[in-house]
Amino acid sequence: MSATESPNTSQLDAIVKAYDIRGTVPDQLDADVAHALGVAFAAFTKAPHLIVANDMRPSGPELVDAFSRGVMEQGVDVVQLGLASTDLLYFAAGRLDAPGAMFTASHNPAQYNGVKLCLSGARPVGADTGLVEIKAIAQSVLDGKGPLPAARPGRVTQRDLLSAFADHVVSFIDVSLLRPLRVVADTANGMGGLVVPVVFDRLPLIDLEVMYGELDGTFPNHPADPLQPANQRDLQARVVSGQFDVGLAFDGDADRVFVVDEQGRGISGSTTTALLATSVLRKNPGATILHNLICSRAVPEVIREHGGVPVRTKVGHSFIKQIMAETGAVFGGEHSAHYYFLDNYRADSGLIASMLVLEEISRVQQDLSVVRKPLERYSSSGEITTSVSDTDAVLQVISEHFSSADIDHLDGLTVDCGPWWFNLRPSNTEPLLRLNLEAPTRDDCEQHVAELLSLITSV
Repeated sequence: MSATESPNTSQLDAIVKAYDIRGTVPDQLDADVAHALGVAFAAFTKAPHLIVANDMRPSGPELVDAFSRGVMEQGVDVVQLGLASTDLLYFAAGRLDAPGAMFTASHNPAQYNGVKLCLSGARPVGADTGLVEIKAIAQSVLDGKGPLPAARPGRVTQRDLLSAFADHVVSFIDVSLLRPLRVVADTANGMGGLVVPVVFDRLPLIDLEVMYGELDGTFPNHPADPLQPANQRDLQARVVSGQFDVGLAFDGDADRVFVVDEQGRGISGSTTTALLATSVLRKNPGATILHNLICSRAVPEVIREHGGVPVRTKVGHSFIKQIMAETGAVFGGEHSAHYYFLDNYRADSGLIASMLVLEEISRVQQDLSVVRKPLERYSSSGEITTSVSDTDAVLQVISEHFSSADIDHLDGLTVDCGPWWFNLRPSNTEPLLRLNLEAPTRDDCEQHVAELLSLITSV
């Protein structure tokens, strides 16, 4: 360690990511760090009050208390929501027009926790919009040099916004259009177990069954990460055995949802983005729709076919929310199953997405397996992660190898080879490359994946 390096620097470096704060408890994230982050967030936002909530992880209450103490030391009031989903916290930040802090590690295992921060109106906080400054202030607190306490400390109050949030979610659809449907939701012992039943209570024709609805941050049944196909298997089996019309798989903080059709087949985030885009464009003709650059080519095709304007973005919520504000887009979708809505303060919500899916299949009066077919036009590799010694060197070799193709660097390296294309993105924190590739057929896809992986591992 150099003479100028803080003993706590590596601790914050390990947990402050591009879009949020996340680490293992207590070795990376403990009460002292949470307190420092509370001081820092209050000092950065300079707001009269902040909203704080947490998911069901056992470490949440202690971290929230420490964070709130740091906020109040700066003379700022704290509005505690208690247990909440991340999209409920975003709703609160929009409805109350105040910054918010959600203590969650989303889909990560039980030993993790973290903080998702937003500004008033649910505006994002990322590396380019305040997280670097917040980290620096928190570091000064940990070093004993932080901002002095205010003369008068802030106060803490509790607020219950769950019912108002449920009303807000349901407002995105015309409930009278819904036909009787049987829905099963796997909430994976995450926050969906709290919010999903309250929303579905407002849908009289929908018969809901909840799997693993008990709030348990140790995740006794399976990880709360539905992006991994293995974690959708219980839901897919239950859809088939129970003859349900739709299956919904929520992640730990319930801001993402993956959809399963009545045949027990999972639907990709790209296909769901395309489906939601058709619904949104019916209500907002000619609107701008965002999609991140690893979404299927089918997404911008469907948007154009329905009269919309597709705009391609980087991966990540802070980028998408920023581009939504700049373009006036009414909806944005990511392949990872984050879905953003202009009328939801540009924030993402798995529950709002679920409502629109139910409304759309009710409107067309077709099974989801039928509705999805025209939206699925290509074969995808899924995201393939490879550990490499030098990400820049690999990207340079790949770029040179495909120099005759159409190349861009919006987020990593995207190469358009005509019938097929791929994106190769480096991790923000590890020596990893993430490959997403799409081709006309499964054979083409597998052939090109093998070619790319051979090149990547040869460097």
